[in-house]
Formats: sequence, structure tokens, C-alpha cells
Amino acid sequence: MTHRILIVEDQADIRKLIRMTLEFGDFEIHEAHDGESGLAMARAIRPTVVLLDVMTPGLLDGYQVCARIKQDPALQAIQVVMLTARGQATDLAAGESAGADAYLVKPFSPLELIERVEAMVATVA
Repeated sequence: MTHRILIVEDQADIRKLIRMTLEFGDFEIHEAHDGESGLAMARAIRPTVVLLDVMTPGLLDGYQVCARIKQDPALQAIQVVMLTARGQATDLAAGESAGADAYLVKPFSPLELIERVEAMVATVA
């Protein structure tokens, strides 16, 4: 079974790094550059996992996107991994209250990313 992964990240180089890391797995990878398009894409494609940058440009930040996914009965099964350069306790608490399933602090290792994503899709398979 191919799992859909949605990367919501405004920095193209980070999106590329994540895509290259995950291309070795059996994943269908989609990308969005801001919160609004990320939320719209999550509704359209229903990914297994969303890799969601906390600080996205536009009207919705990562916490707001995560909260909307988790509050929508049609989307709440989606696993959300928050990606952030800010790994302080308050940031982790904000991610937790938004409903994030996991947190990766930048810079994270590609191995750490793939292990986290594979563990999440294994619970769905």
C-alpha cells in the first residue's frame, strides 16, 4: 500500500530535502508552501501523514492547520508531525494542544525523519 505524505513547508530547500529523504520509501509525496494550501491539499488528498512546518506564511500557521485537521472528523485520523526550529517546552506544548502526533526539531536527521514517518504509516497499514 502506498501512503500519501503531504509536506507543508515554505522553504523550497527543506521541502526538497524531505522529498529526497522519503523518495526511497513507498510514498506518494505531495507538497504545499503555506498553511492555507496545505489545509486545502489535506482535504483533497487525505494523506496518511502531514509533515507540517510551524511557521508557515499566510493566514494560517502550522498550529492552526494542525488544529483544523484534528477538529475535522473526516481528517482527524491523519498523523501530523510538526517541524520547527523552535524546540522549547512552550513550542512543544503548543503543538500538543493543536493535536500534533509528533514533533521534529530542525535540523533533524533524514534517518530520524524516515524512521518517524515509517513508524506512523505502520500503525495505519
